[in-house]
Amino acid sequence: MATIERFEDMLAWQKARELTRAVYEETFKNLKFKNDYGLSNQIQRATVSVMSNIAEGFESGTRLEFLNYLYIAKGSAGEVRAQ
Repeated sequence: MATIERFEDMLAWQKARELTRAVYEETFKNLKFKNDYGLSNQIQRATVSVMSNIAEGFESGTRLEFLNYLYIAKGSAGEVRAQ
């Protein structure tokens, strides 16, 4: 089994990046989101948090820390789903 050397190679991070891009595109083009800056801003920040926590956890150095960051990313993903 190959060892992942960069967080950019992780499928989870790649999917989080795709989600972030899709959320930004949708919030910029959808009138509903343009009229609710607070909601669009919160969803954008939550998706960035998913991607960032995966990366930060990967770079943290220990499996336990990485696992903790993955749980934080999972919480942010739940926040996006809720909104």
